[in-house]
Amino acid sequence: MVEKLTDGVYWVGVVDWSIRHFHGYELSVQRGTTYNAYLVVDEKIALIDTVWGPHRDKLIENIRQVADPSKIDVVVVNHSEPDHSGALPLVMHWAPKAEVVVSKRGMESVPGHYHERWNFRAVGTGDRISLGRRELVFVEAPMLHWPDSMFTYLAGADILMPNDAFGQHYATGFRFNDQADQNELYYEAMKYYANILAPFSDRVAKKISELLDMKLPVKMIAPSHGVIWRTEPMQIVEKYRGWAAQTPEKRAVIIYDTMWEATRMMAEAVGDGLAAGGVPHKIFRMALSDRNDVLTEIFRAKAVVVGSPVINGGLLPSVSPILEDIEGLKFKNKIGAAFGSYGWSGECVKLIEERLTKCKIPIVAPGVRAKWQPKAEDLEACRKLGAAVAAAVKGA
Repeated sequence: MVEKLTDGVYWVGVVDWSIRHFHGYELSVQRGTTYNAYLVVDEKIALIDTVWGPHRDKLIENIRQVADPSKIDVVVVNHSEPDHSGALPLVMHWAPKAEVVVSKRGMESVPGHYHERWNFRAVGTGDRISLGRRELVFVEAPMLHWPDSMFTYLAGADILMPNDAFGQHYATGFRFNDQADQNELYYEAMKYYANILAPFSDRVAKKISELLDMKLPVKMIAPSHGVIWRTEPMQIVEKYRGWAAQTPEKRAVIIYDTMWEATRMMAEAVGDGLAAGGVPHKIFRMALSDRNDVLTEIFRAKAVVVGSPVINGGLLPSVSPILEDIEGLKFKNKIGAAFGSYGWSGECVKLIEERLTKCKIPIVAPGVRAKWQPKAEDLEACRKLGAAVAAAVKGA
């Protein structure tokens, strides 16, 4: 259903309730997502972003409820990734004379995806396109989260359309932030940041400062995924500023996997030590946990404690991928520790500590190893490990 944002501005996107994996590398989206596209009807008609290709017919159907697609004058592609631009070929079929507005880097990526010679126009920060009573103003935002990313601001309506910034993978029955479950909304916003934008936190902080320095009045923030921020819209900007600083909470996450329950018992003993030290924690068995949810918890926590038995001289294959994710996402201001069980070889703690160090996470306490099933003294050593991590968390 089309949603009117304000006079002459409409949401014409698609809600995808059924999707559960995203981006090709299985980013989990357990609450679905939306593909937001916005139609501005003025003396000229502009479409800001499209939708993922499989939903292209629904986009055209929604546009038709507002205006004839052939009358579209300007199509803005804030970012070329196909979840935003996938319907572009069909839009251009119906509006072949429309000007396709992209960032300077978009002059490479959009033709690279679609191999078409549309009427392209490259814009930079501060460039404007008049639609009549209103103007489109462009702000380059490279690496938020692709080199070609940019924001579009609708002057006259005071709406910021920042593409992948300030969004969430979150399907809802209504379009606005004040209509959503607030706990779900903020969790999904943090999950989105932690799993997509965290590597670019320094750029996020800089871009927010630049945006605020432009002193643009903002009545709404309309991202390309999730709900539209119309009630106190700058609240999500402040959240991003805090997340970009990566100042963690005084809490811990224990991640582990196990073959014959030895490492599970050790993980729970570490948790007991954290609790005794007054530090809240969560424990995740990686074979049974959603990796992106776990990464979100690690993002907000000060400490990450990792455990694994040894298999084939290495870590369990359910544990290694999340360590790769932590390294790639460039989480900051963490501390870490390791534990593990073994039978014939005992390199688990050494391997985990090497991986944490590679992630730039300092080790704050000696790791604990248990041969075969942990004895009482092994579990006590794990409790002491948890207590040591708790002390480091509280002293940070």
